Amino acid sequence: MWAIIPAAGKGSRIQPLAFSKELLPVGLRKEHGMSPRPVSDYLIERLVRGGASRLCFVIAPGKSDILEYYGGSAHTNRICYAVQPQPLGLCDAIFRAVPFVDLSSPVLVGLPDTIWFPVDALTTLPDDRFSFLLFPVEDPEHFDSVLMDEAGRVQRIDVKSSSPQTNWVWGAFKFPGSILRELYELWLERDRSDEYFGTLANAWIDRGGTAFGVGAGTSYLDVGTTDSYLRTLQVLNHSNEAAGSTM
Repeated sequence: MWAIIPAAGKGSRIQPLAFSKELLPVGLRKEHGMSPRPVSDYLIERLVRGGASRLCFVIAPGKSDILEYYGGSAHTNRICYAVQPQPLGLCDAIFRAVPFVDLSSPVLVGLPDTIWFPVDALTTLPDDRFSFLLFPVEDPEHFDSVLMDEAGRVQRIDVKSSSPQTNWVWGAFKFPGSILRELYELWLERDRSDEYFGTLANAWIDRGGTAFGVGAGTSYLDVGTTDSYLRTLQVLNHSNEAAGSTM
């Protein structure tokens, strides 16, 4: 199973940094002599637990520090790299990985500046259909909220709506490689106009596609701003203290 990690963004919400935001230290890695743990390593851990055996980082030309840090593998799984020449949004970043991934197998996608729980939540997503891993948040207006029917089918994704109708937001998703191809072709047909993945998913659903929401997430932390970064440190420290251990 492949996993796509879109890491080409500028990270403008948390600048200035002297390195890519995906390498922002959050907690410690005990297995490396208590060394700082980059935020993207949390996502990699979760992708691997979710079944991913091959990882594709999508990076910008100036983010070679990610390549230098991870090299060719992480968590015993091999990594390849695709380059997004210009910051043209999440859809463009994800589809830069299309030439690399095996379209006959399931594909996972997660955001490398987030930390969420439970760690094994991706195991709840099926291999044979398009599904979003959902999390309840207190401020859904800052995320993409997912409206579903009683059967869990996604009706609409509201992208950073000022008046969200639900507090369930997506934090990762999974689909068969064939659906990745369908979404890519639809994006091309729409003249690559979709910057946000939610608008493209809505267009795909309007054409008869079916996606499901799986509310298996319990907490979701976005480390993309200074305030959210400090809050994440507090949450992780509290969790470690409660568990009687240090991350």
